[in-house]
Amino acid sequence: MSCLQREPELSRSQELLRIASRKKAIQKNVKLLGLEGDSDLQFLLQGGDLLKVRSSSWKKTRYFRLQEDCKTMWRESKKTFKSKQTFSLDDIAEILMGRQSEGLKKNTEEQVESRCFSIMFKGRRKNLDLIASSEEEAKQWVKSLQKVVSNINNLSRQQTTEHWIFSCLRKADKNKDDKLSESEVKNFLRLINIEVDDDYAEMLFKKCDKSKSGYLAGEEIEHFYDLLTQREEIDVIYGEYAKTTGFMSPQNLVDFLMKEQRGKATLADAHKIIEKYEPDEHAKEKKLLSKDGFLMYLHHPEAMILNPEHSEVYQDMSQPLSHYFISSSHNTYLMEDQLKGPSSTEAYVRALLKGCRCVELDCWDGSEGEPLIYHGYTLTSRILFKDVIKAIKEYAFKTSDYPVILSLENHCCVEQQAVMAHHMSSILGSALVTSPLGDGMPTNFPSPEELKGKFLIKGKRLNKLEACFASETAADEDTDVTEEEESNDEDEGEAEQKEKKKKKLKLAKELSDMVIYCKSVHFHGFDDARKNLSFYEMSSFKEAKAVTLAEESANAYVRHNVEKLSRIYPAGKRTDSSNYDPVPLWNAGCQIVALNFQTTCNDMDVNQGRFLVNGKSGYILKPAFMRDITTEFDPITLTRGDWLKHKTLHIMVISGQQLPKVNKKKSSIVDPLVKVEVHGVPADVAEKETRPVDNNGFNPEWNENFQFDVYVPELALVRFVVEDHDSTSDNEFVGQYTLPFTSLQLGYRHVPLLNKNGDLLPSAGLFVHVMVMDAE
Repeated sequence: MSCLQREPELSRSQELLRIASRKKAIQKNVKLLGLEGDSDLQFLLQGGDLLKVRSSSWKKTRYFRLQEDCKTMWRESKKTFKSKQTFSLDDIAEILMGRQSEGLKKNTEEQVESRCFSIMFKGRRKNLDLIASSEEEAKQWVKSLQKVVSNINNLSRQQTTEHWIFSCLRKADKNKDDKLSESEVKNFLRLINIEVDDDYAEMLFKKCDKSKSGYLAGEEIEHFYDLLTQREEIDVIYGEYAKTTGFMSPQNLVDFLMKEQRGKATLADAHKIIEKYEPDEHAKEKKLLSKDGFLMYLHHPEAMILNPEHSEVYQDMSQPLSHYFISSSHNTYLMEDQLKGPSSTEAYVRALLKGCRCVELDCWDGSEGEPLIYHGYTLTSRILFKDVIKAIKEYAFKTSDYPVILSLENHCCVEQQAVMAHHMSSILGSALVTSPLGDGMPTNFPSPEELKGKFLIKGKRLNKLEACFASETAADEDTDVTEEEESNDEDEGEAEQKEKKKKKLKLAKELSDMVIYCKSVHFHGFDDARKNLSFYEMSSFKEAKAVTLAEESANAYVRHNVEKLSRIYPAGKRTDSSNYDPVPLWNAGCQIVALNFQTTCNDMDVNQGRFLVNGKSGYILKPAFMRDITTEFDPITLTRGDWLKHKTLHIMVISGQQLPKVNKKKSSIVDPLVKVEVHGVPADVAEKETRPVDNNGFNPEWNENFQFDVYVPELALVRFVVEDHDSTSDNEFVGQYTLPFTSLQLGYRHVPLLNKNGDLLPSAGLFVHVMVMDAE
């Protein structure tokens, strides 16, 4: 009988251990997030019931709760009581209050608007659409999630690494007793992406098991963590300069900053760094920097590879609009391919949050007098024009304050064009530019600074802009757009071209009058454009035509783009939403090089790198030699001029940290190699790679040196790519980071890594040494 009674006691004991372990884990993570005693975090940890919406007929109650890592959301079914991991807060792109998602608009009634919210994820993962029991509860969920996501995003890389390793330790501790057996240690090593043989794992375990108990606990786990996270390369660098009883003095730190990092540094700068990054209060009191403090400093954004001054708007934003490269999207409404993929307002939200400043709206007649947006003559789904304008209005200036261009591809009848004009006017209000800035007829574009918070319309116009300043009798009342203007302006399939041969497009005056600085016209050559086109008249070029011009008439194209805007778009054959290389078009001075933002690829990585700087404003000032109408610059022939500033780039790829698994199988470990690429004018394009390191994604070391010649540094981009080596097939992508050559910081630098969607991999990175020298 006593044997029968003992089982529940053991079960209760284990449950108490689990509760105590969970409390301890929560306390550690709450402290790390800086949210001790925060009511919003406690709300998420307690959790609650929400109605999950998948369709009009599938709405089910689920219990959602934040786990003890303060990062992972779990859900439990009310019917089966089964729990499973739902998502990580790292994966959240945006939290939308109300019925903003396509799913909630389609599958719920207006009366539940105030109780609805959606979680929009990074990448292509579907939204999570939810309904709370009350408006107050919905607001509480949104507020709490936004706060914790914000705090996670603001963690330092050192804190993020600690959080990640601690989470892996929790996963490895299967029975949640705060102890690690030898088998759990091996499981942990696999979780953090490192494969070691049994002998080494046993040696590591015994070295830490000071109590000889057969498991690690307390300080033994801390010792195990210290052994794993030891960075020999950091030890060597630190030891070279730590000349004061094993610590760095302010003068030692100044010596390091000036000699290795090639920066200007004073003792006052060193004191600030010690005060900010030294974790040991005793060392801080003595004005000394420990190795931990040194590493924390090297992980901080100000010390990483990207010049921190370039993270803010640092360029002159008072130049004419045509003097900037502008982050631009093609067929922005599409989430996937060009033939049958879904159209969604969320695609606009995603593009705008990534800093896109020119979005495309493909407009067609809809039922009940409401214009629609979709890809014509295909099976792509359809969305309301007015819903798109509302989404653009709400998210246009969350990432950047600088102007957004709405590129209209207009296939609507005159009546529905008038509806389009009404929606844009009523929704965008005074932010919509409907007349030239200033007094009188302008002779050049306004600047991004003058257009802050404004929307520009790109499209057809019935007459010249000068007509706005002519007498009323001179105004052109014709509603026809000539066939010449309409043809070849956008990406047209054969069916669309045949349709246009049958009828001319009639243009509503209300819509025409909204086109001020971006009037779409046909391109008849550079001489014709120079002689006959006003500054605000711009052409769109299919990629093949643009590439030909950039190769065969590069200097003429560069000069054309000093005073006029050019928009480039992908070829119609790219039905899979693939992209083209934007670099040759930037080399020709083209401003609006439109890519499929929904597609993950090398070209989008490079595009993100181009617009990474200048505060992610979506506007990058072209070099001075591309803003001069008399320029002789030709990226192909590279004749002598101010653009030739031959540099030698030396990069040493030293090590990697916490590289993620590509294959999610438990036993899979990456064999990482690093590629370093230079993108720019043809003479600068180059690529070199390291050898692969077998079975180690946690702390691989390469210590390999590369050298590159860079002739036009102002147009060059440097890209670091990590791949998982495979001798029998193509390597798999692990992560990458691209930045302008002119934004590189010299010396020993950490390089953050982005995943294939362009989002930060929280703990992953490379450690490199960078040197740039004038070539002899």
